[in-house]
Amino acid sequence: MGRRQAKNPDSFGSRWKTADIKRFMALACGVTIAAGLSACVRPTGDFDRARPSVIHDKFMPATGEQAARLRGDPVSKFNYTNDEKLLRDRGWTLIRPPWTKDWIGGTMVELARTRVLPETEGRVPVDLYYLYLRSDKFKSSDARYDKIASDATGDADLVLPFCEVALRVRKADDERLRVLDTKQLTTEEMYEGAKARVWENRVMTKWVGQALRFRITAYKKALDSLEVETPSQDRLWKVNQAIRQLEGQVQLAEAGCDSSGLSAADPPVRRSRIFKSWGTERPPVQK
Repeated sequence: MGRRQAKNPDSFGSRWKTADIKRFMALACGVTIAAGLSACVRPTGDFDRARPSVIHDKFMPATGEQAARLRGDPVSKFNYTNDEKLLRDRGWTLIRPPWTKDWIGGTMVELARTRVLPETEGRVPVDLYYLYLRSDKFKSSDARYDKIASDATGDADLVLPFCEVALRVRKADDERLRVLDTKQLTTEEMYEGAKARVWENRVMTKWVGQALRFRITAYKKALDSLEVETPSQDRLWKVNQAIRQLEGQVQLAEAGCDSSGLSAADPPVRRSRIFKSWGTERPPVQK
């Protein structure tokens, strides 16, 4: 049985085929109409958790699957493992806009999450977070600084739980590829499906790192603007510390959650007892 050359699971991105542009435009128009009726943004419930939706759970993923095939991206029909579902659930909280009412960024993320757009194009505009902070929602100028610190700290706290799942998925994928190379499979669909699922899982992990980097940019731009609009020296240290803590965790996410690839001189920043009430700062230098 001949096997087609599968796309490298480590590749991140895709190339549009000119012959498929018209077909994709028809698909995109259908999704745009449906998404417009549902405001394009994933509906949320208590604590901004994703809420079930036929449009977002059925229609858009089905259309996105066809769009991904037209782009030449791998698409797997395999059922998800429990960890693969958890990987996507935890990843969603990190790739969605930090302000959940950001319908522009939310639309971009949802179109990318459902694969109507390539994942690399699910970028949240970094200027919108500052516009949110300037809204009437915040009556105190200090509250705006506190919001940045709270959001950055909350993001940092979510990286390690996500990475724990990502590493389990990576280990399972390695085993999947080992079996694929050592056992004779009866169908090409099984072979291609396994390769595609590994690619999808790795893209999800890399997307989280990219999304967090955009969040850091949004937080920094908002902080720079607030320093001019409503100076508050006693809040700057707290916000900068929170952003630096997040930057350390983002390095881990960008490395595919593999800490062995990080520089020993610049490990991820660990939480300080100043904010968390128990010691997790870096250990003292050993003589």
